[in-house]
Amino acid sequence: MLRIGLTGGIACGKSLVAGLFREHGVPVVNDDDAARDAVAPGSAALAAVVAEFGAEILLPDGSLDRPALGRRVFADNALRLRLMAITFPAIGRLVGERLASAEASGAAMVVYESALLFENGASDSWRPIIVVRAAPEQQLARLRARNGLSEREALDRIRSQMSVEEKAARAEIVFDNSGGEADARRRFTALYAELGARAAAQR
Repeated sequence: MLRIGLTGGIACGKSLVAGLFREHGVPVVNDDDAARDAVAPGSAALAAVVAEFGAEILLPDGSLDRPALGRRVFADNALRLRLMAITFPAIGRLVGERLASAEASGAAMVVYESALLFENGASDSWRPIIVVRAAPEQQLARLRARNGLSEREALDRIRSQMSVEEKAARAEIVFDNSGGEADARRRFTALYAELGARAAAQR
């Protein structure tokens, strides 16, 4: 099985590329999905987050107010690291379970989609690694529009991650998503054919 790592800068289009893999029937395991599920109401991880950050980070229904928590932790790196220490073990367990299920499916390839693939030291387990990038001004504008952030809030989130340039330098494949969706689909068609040939050669 071809084990593909998919990462990139925030708001550069990583989720779009992951969706295109899914359209082609490729199992995709997303660590942000696991992060949401790890702090579901009633979970031990959510209780630990509340103990650390206070009940004000909960919504009326008892679920985590992710935007409110995000505003706090992305403005303070020490708080962000504390949150990571609390939640990462639970997230890691869920990701591991989902990857094992995907690998047992018999698919020719599996994709692990992670914004922090390099930062978390998980990159050695995945080849090839695809980094999705966009022009810096596009990245900033997309993030502000998507999350309703001020310029400073958006820049805080961008700067909390490894730069896109450094990620691209460490990747085997760089997927430029500076164009629109039609352009991304065209690029993906060629990429998928290349990866399919590599997967077939490994069997």
